[in-house]
Amino acid sequence: MPELVPIRVAFLLFPNVTQLDLTGPAQVLSRLGNATIDLVARTRDPVMSDAGFALLPTATFDDAIQPDLLCVPGGLGVNDAMEDDATIAWVRQAAAGAQWITSVCTGSLLLGAAGLLSGYRATCHWASHDLLAAFGAIPVKERVVFDRNRATGGGVTAGIDFGLALVAAIRGEAQARLVQLTLEYDPAPPFDSGTPTSATPETLARYERLAGEGLAARAERTRAVAAKLSGASYP
Repeated sequence: MPELVPIRVAFLLFPNVTQLDLTGPAQVLSRLGNATIDLVARTRDPVMSDAGFALLPTATFDDAIQPDLLCVPGGLGVNDAMEDDATIAWVRQAAAGAQWITSVCTGSLLLGAAGLLSGYRATCHWASHDLLAAFGAIPVKERVVFDRNRATGGGVTAGIDFGLALVAAIRGEAQARLVQLTLEYDPAPPFDSGTPTSATPETLARYERLAGEGLAARAERTRAVAAKLSGASYP
């Protein structure tokens, strides 16, 4: 069997990242074969996730090696990351030389803020899905979306499906099926409540009450970043 071409995968790591957006696909992509995984942050200090525990970077913006595959996770920290010049600069730099430019959950908003989704079909967590259009992306309500060398995954747990789809695209379906088996990925959730259409009206209303203020703030900041990106003024 011929040796697999090496592939270097870099995940952006920023404060208040949703760890499963990162660790789910990272676990899958680590089994691409001949793959190296980097977690890239501003410094090598531990980075706190929005689950309340820290992740340890393996490289910084200054010393990271050019990835073949860039992946941007989402989370509460996306709001600040979209407006952080150093973060956006590294995402653009990494994307310029990457074969694959990808995201999970609201990480696609950060790709959008870097100007990397204009004219591309993309997806996002359902609660922020409509914000993609602010960056010129074409929102698609699917769990995983491919458009040329862009691949985006839906909210949080979709990162595993996203990872398997990328393994298939890069190494072939046989390898993706093997990885799925090794991870015993055979989801059978105890409740049918994973989308707005399957959740009960009471559950959806409760989510909207809890998240409404944060979602409104994200929408406002997204519009501001998008306007700045396009060179327009924002009142």
